[in-house]
Amino acid sequence: MDGVDGLNVAITGGAGDIGAAMGAELTRLAARVTLIDRKSEKEAEPWLAQVREHGEVAYVQADVRDRRAIEAALAAIEPLDVAIANQAIGHGIPFLEITPEQWQEHVDVNLTGCFNVGQAAARLMVERGTRGRIIFTGTWVQEVPWPEIAAYSATKAGVRMLARSMARELAAHKILVNVIAPGIVYAGLAKHQMETEPQYARRVRHVIPLGDLQTAEQVAKATAFLCSAGADYMTGAVLLADGGLSLFQFDEG
Repeated sequence: MDGVDGLNVAITGGAGDIGAAMGAELTRLAARVTLIDRKSEKEAEPWLAQVREHGEVAYVQADVRDRRAIEAALAAIEPLDVAIANQAIGHGIPFLEITPEQWQEHVDVNLTGCFNVGQAAARLMVERGTRGRIIFTGTWVQEVPWPEIAAYSATKAGVRMLARSMARELAAHKILVNVIAPGIVYAGLAKHQMETEPQYARRVRHVIPLGDLQTAEQVAKATAFLCSAGADYMTGAVLLADGGLSLFQFDEG
């Protein structure tokens, strides 16, 4: 990946399977990575260890809902070349059963969290004259409805439009804003649902054209491309890496 060597990269949601995989891949490519997560450093240790297999990594405990904490975490990185807003929550809840509190939590973490990271990073880049990149972790279900995750899908659709709006306004500052949109990753919520919800596992077995669940490492490699020189003429784009899920193979047998 040309152009990744030496970049300073911040990744929120870093103490999780996908965030740590991103950190590991970018560290392997000789970027300097800072993981940011609301977990304590002790709680984050298993994911930090994954990144350390490839080199050094910094860690900051901060919640994306806390604007001041995020601003401080990003400001400490000089220069801030790439900010990846990867944090997300998602719960499998039928639409009729979503509580206002659950809805608001999805909005606060998934959408407002991306706004906080994106705006704080962009302001720093503009102030410092950095031709930086901002990447949001989206999802294939930002475009395609999937049962029982309405709050997750709706907030991720909002993230897509946030990225495109930012890309338009920040292009004059040479700041690129893009979205990586994975499919069903065997990590986090999807992994939990595969292991605990038989109806979810049954659906998944029939809807992935490429057959296999996605790995966090596959998401990380696609994200690394968006950080690389190969993506230096991309902004406002969604890099869909979903194994063909959005091709609508919905025969459940």
